[in-house]
Amino acid sequence: MNTLIKFFLFILILFSSFNNTLAAYLHKEAEYQAKWCQEMNGTKEYKLEDKTRVDCLTQTHAIEFDFAKKVYESIGQALYYGIMTNRKPGIVLIVENPLNDIKYINRMKPVAKSNNIDCWVMYVEDLNNFQIHPLY
Repeated sequence: MNTLIKFFLFILILFSSFNNTLAAYLHKEAEYQAKWCQEMNGTKEYKLEDKTRVDCLTQTHAIEFDFAKKVYESIGQALYYGIMTNRKPGIVLIVENPLNDIKYINRMKPVAKSNNIDCWVMYVEDLNNFQIHPLY
């Protein structure tokens, strides 16, 4: 009986953590990436020789997409993809909660400027009514 209770508790905890993971964002990163890349006439998931993938490759930019709180990860990836493709690095920060995410946008501004990274913000509304929002 003790084993059965442990099993059900394990299933309950597993389900709860899975459910919380799904609820973390309103939309998947791939949805924002697909919309932005289509609107900007880019190639989605461009594969490099080392098997890494640029989220969106345009004629001028190698662009990394990430949710705002993952801003620091996006910086390194964008710089790397820019070097590997001989394109300007770019980042699209996905903002689903503007009041909370503004701190990440503000942190990104000086980094983007000093490293010559073009940066845009994409909001939930842009999935249905696309607009381009340059960071600076």
